[in-house]
Amino acid sequence: MGMIEANGARFGYDEAGEGPAVVLLHAGLADRRMWDHQFTALAEHHRVIRYDRRGHGESDGPEGTVSHHRDLLAVMDALGVDEAALVGSSMGGAYSLDAALAAPSRVRRIALVGAGLSGHEWPADMAAEMWATLRAAVPPERLEQYQAHTAERVDEADVSAAAEANARYFIVGPHRTPDVLDARTWSMAKEMCELVYRRAWNGPKWTEDVPATRPRLAEIAAPTLVLIGLSDASGLLALADLFTTAIPGARRLDLPDTGHLPPMERPAETTRALLDFLA
Repeated sequence: MGMIEANGARFGYDEAGEGPAVVLLHAGLADRRMWDHQFTALAEHHRVIRYDRRGHGESDGPEGTVSHHRDLLAVMDALGVDEAALVGSSMGGAYSLDAALAAPSRVRRIALVGAGLSGHEWPADMAAEMWATLRAAVPPERLEQYQAHTAERVDEADVSAAAEANARYFIVGPHRTPDVLDARTWSMAKEMCELVYRRAWNGPKWTEDVPATRPRLAEIAAPTLVLIGLSDASGLLALADLFTTAIPGARRLDLPDTGHLPPMERPAETTRALLDFLA
């Protein structure tokens, strides 16, 4: 484990192996630990880098206006990586696409794992489900204060409740129960999610520089793999359909009975798919 300076911030990162570079970008409700299996396995054939983006894991918290894809390119610069394959989970996938559009010569391949999309507006039914889940876990008045950063203090019980609610909805899937995951995966998922909420609610307010990516998907030139768990939320399944049809030549791999984080829930299958794609 190490720390590196890039784009005015310090990022926690790991690096292993030799060969063509691969950068692993974690999900919004996780940190770089979600890639434990893939980091080790891919390093047998590649130079593998994983890092915590701002506000996650060991990296600095966000302040002012943040551009996550420019952070990604800056981390690559700081590590002397001219070109890399990008493997992005959830919003890590979104930032992979943003980087590929901003600097196409630097992105060799893209693997989108349950990927999000910058600037995307979730379907009304999914948004309603997400908010209902969160409001059932944390009293609405306190939740509003946490999100506005006006609370005098953050209750740790609320952090735990919000993390478990989101882990149930996203990581498990809206139509499954946590017992489908092994105990270690469920425990790690909640732990990472708690850290995200703890840091977000206790830190300063910030904004994100959001590029207009959706209308430019046809410009993605890098070979792209779209990997999706079929038990993921409906809005993410719809995005996988969009990526498959809008990105030229995109390949699709569906994982039955799998939620939002296949790298943790189906580590061997996910790793095998990535090795095949990157070969």
